[in-house]
Amino acid sequence: MRQLPVTDPGVPNARTPVRYLLWVARDQWASQVGSILFGVIWMAASALLPAVVGRGIDAGVADQDMRALLLWALALLGLGLVAAGAGMMRHRFAVTNWLSAAYLTVQTVTRHTVKIGAALPRQISTGEAVSVSATDIDHIGGTFDVLGRSAGAVVGFVLVAVLVLTSSPPLGLLLLIGVPLLTLTLGPLLRPLHRRQEAQRELVGELTTRANDIVAGLRVLRGIGGEAVFGARYRQRSQEVRQAGVRVARVQSVLDAVHVLLPGVFVTFVTWVAARFAVAGTITIGELVAFYGYVTFLVLPLRIVSETAERWIRGHVAARRVIRILNLTPGVTEPTDPREVPAAEEGVELIDVASGLKVLSGRTVAVVATDPADAAGIAERLGRYVDGEVSWRGVPLHRVSVERVRRGIMVLDPHTQLFAGRLRDQLDPHGDGDPERIKAALWAASATDILDGLPDGLDTKVEQQGRSFSGGQRQRLMLARALLCDPEVLILVEPTSAVDAHTEARIAERLTTARAGRTTVVMSTSPLLLDHVDEVAFVVDGAVVATGQHRELLETNPHYREVVIRDSGQSDEADEIDKPGRSEEVMA
Repeated sequence: MRQLPVTDPGVPNARTPVRYLLWVARDQWASQVGSILFGVIWMAASALLPAVVGRGIDAGVADQDMRALLLWALALLGLGLVAAGAGMMRHRFAVTNWLSAAYLTVQTVTRHTVKIGAALPRQISTGEAVSVSATDIDHIGGTFDVLGRSAGAVVGFVLVAVLVLTSSPPLGLLLLIGVPLLTLTLGPLLRPLHRRQEAQRELVGELTTRANDIVAGLRVLRGIGGEAVFGARYRQRSQEVRQAGVRVARVQSVLDAVHVLLPGVFVTFVTWVAARFAVAGTITIGELVAFYGYVTFLVLPLRIVSETAERWIRGHVAARRVIRILNLTPGVTEPTDPREVPAAEEGVELIDVASGLKVLSGRTVAVVATDPADAAGIAERLGRYVDGEVSWRGVPLHRVSVERVRRGIMVLDPHTQLFAGRLRDQLDPHGDGDPERIKAALWAASATDILDGLPDGLDTKVEQQGRSFSGGQRQRLMLARALLCDPEVLILVEPTSAVDAHTEARIAERLTTARAGRTTVVMSTSPLLLDHVDEVAFVVDGAVVATGQHRELLETNPHYREVVIRDSGQSDEADEIDKPGRSEEVMA
């Protein structure tokens, strides 16, 4: 049995949807061969059943030979057992192929999205990424699920045609010509089905994105009275998706009707022709029964062929959406010859040339910017989420491997999320922190009260995105997680924007203690935080224009004082953010 997920999915061929599907097929070639082999045996045994019945009637019933009848009955039993056993094995291989293709796609897409990192939301919508993982993998798996039956259907058709040609060339030609014509009649329906399915999948992705946005900002929408407006827009878009689904269903219903109608008409016609031949004495009664069995059997290959075409269309649409993600490029690229970063020592830790910011090793530096976008841009460059002229301990940051940067420099911004699972795993994802270290990080983030209020403590189950916590609680838990990781450089972007003033004061006092000896950069205009850092860098129009102590800059720089007072004037509102029921409204 194959272990899923695989250790190394390899490098996918994302040039075209067909090439991607072929790459997936090559990854599971052994199980595909098994599925095809047992599919052929299953269908061949089923195709031979009418021939055995016909021979049994002619040799046993018509000739009244009990011994021959018994032998043909045993042959029929043997073929039935072979068909049942082969069908069971084919199904096992088919399920394996379905799961392998689905898991491989999930692994490939997930690894690539992780590689893209923070650049992902700038290139595709959340809804598209979610719909690929939730729906398209099923269609790709279904493409490989049907291969064994498809191969068996072709072999079964050829075998029946040979048997019929041997007994009656006219009837054999009728089957050889009629069955392909029936298959070709499905072609005109497949192209519009392909187009409508692709359009419907696009609309589903857009609707999923809209739903995520509305849920994330529901409390804000209620606060500003926009709930009804956005609800109406969502209903309108959902109706468009429903109409697109109806258009797909219309074509699908016609296709399903054709699947039943045409084979039924064909079976009736061939049976009538065979009956005329039997009345004329051209074929025997046993051969007539066999011909009826052949035609009835051929309904199954016809349906399998049409099902294969449908699944191929769905798989092709799904693969197109998958390679759209796989062709996205990361915001930063790996250096061809990565350089090592020297050990930490006294001196300059980080330099951002664009802004002129210099961060000394082991110190806590705050960045106050007149425009919050400038502070966010500095954080992105220092964390190498976008390329910039930045040096880390004298080494250009773009010459350091991305893995080394992520391991040494951590950026905590307001967009960071909690995932579903135990709180212990959320705070310590690597599982190497003891409870005392976790509690120390919670204390530094002023989050011990959160832990005290949980029924199961660190083993409490966290809902997706931490929805069971208020905005301020989530922010403090994520700060505790960052402190527990203890990176060489920690960059905090507005780490206390969702907490009240009293909690913020405690965090400000404890943060420098928790990060003693480590380099910390804080993007904030909060006076409570600024009063506890080692140095403040004041940024105007993207460039550092002044540095010094917070109180010193308040006295000597009117522009700095104006920015800090302006932003701290919102503290009355912030005092309420950490209260349950208010937090998600503001944070959303």
